[in-house]
Amino acid sequence: MNTAQLAELLARDTADGIGQQVVRALIVRDDRALLLRRPKHEFRGGVWEMPGGKVEPHDPDLLAALRREVHEETGLAVTGFTRYLAAHDYINRKGRSVRQHTWSVTVSGGHVRLTEHDAYAWAHARDARAISPEDRDLITRHAGPGGPPL
Repeated sequence: MNTAQLAELLARDTADGIGQQVVRALIVRDDRALLLRRPKHEFRGGVWEMPGGKVEPHDPDLLAALRREVHEETGLAVTGFTRYLAAHDYINRKGRSVRQHTWSVTVSGGHVRLTEHDAYAWAHARDARAISPEDRDLITRHAGPGGPPL
């Protein structure tokens, strides 16, 4: 994704009244996606999600924010952006309009080091874990449905 395309996403989000941008990474190994579990005491505790997080004012762009978030949450370094997958909107607990942008990425570093979540798993789309319908759909479409639930 080039600079003009990133600027177009930002302009569209602004025009749509989006109050917060969030970025997520679909990281796939052996047809399984990396999922992180939110701690029980946090908002949406116990839910499994793809690595990512809020775009901060100091982030130069969405891709820089995604690199930062993946590294902060997993210790993995984003080495490439395979493709932009999708965006979906939701309202956060503060009533703010949020748009989540997701990219398929490649990473280096073999060992996941958690800093904000309490567990991680390499999971198939049909895994029985608690995961949002939007994330499950992205994993199904872009990482394959996988085998039976783990």
